[in-house]
Amino acid sequence: MPMSPRDYTWLFTPGTTFAYESGTSGVIHVADGGTLDLPTGRVVACDPFVYLGTGDIEPFTVTVEPGRYRVEAAVATLTRPDEPPAERPHRRVAAARLVIRDEPTVTWELALLPEQDPAELKDDEFFGYGVDAGTGCFYDASAEEAFPGTQEEEGPLWEAFENSDWSAGPHLVTSLGTGHTLAAFTSGWGDGSYPTWVGRSATGEVTCFLTDFFVAPDPSDAPA
Repeated sequence: MPMSPRDYTWLFTPGTTFAYESGTSGVIHVADGGTLDLPTGRVVACDPFVYLGTGDIEPFTVTVEPGRYRVEAAVATLTRPDEPPAERPHRRVAAARLVIRDEPTVTWELALLPEQDPAELKDDEFFGYGVDAGTGCFYDASAEEAFPGTQEEEGPLWEAFENSDWSAGPHLVTSLGTGHTLAAFTSGWGDGSYPTWVGRSATGEVTCFLTDFFVAPDPSDAPA
């Protein structure tokens, strides 16, 4: 069977704690990423420093009503009991989500691109987007060409990260030319491949798109 979704309600609860076998512990806070415009309701998730504007990433097959939707990140602050507090807290984005409805999520499904078939996945496999520059994002498909210069290390996305000393985010940026928006954040421990899930309510309505960066261990895997 493909990878199963985790308990994301737990992960997005402020004050949630977890620990690694190494002794490092983490506590979650939920960071507000502002409101993202979805003028077409077609959602794209990718590493923007690698793929934004290239036309290589398609929107997910699940669409939503055009509108403005909240972005937030579950950010883990990590500490070790044998080390003094750091001048700059060690923070990692454990997951990021685009909230479509403030309703409980009762089912999860992998967010898919048009050519992807979950029946092809083996045990614990998933479809996800590749990260090569340590970042992830959400944006509307209509914003694909709205941030020229990103591949040349120019523009509002680079400025947002550089001006914040590459903080975890989320960073909501606006295209000066078109007004399109994009929400970006660091991707957990960095490069890799990460799944995005579509949450649905009891009536089958989409509640969110959520990308898991595999920072927080599942509660069932916590050390005794």
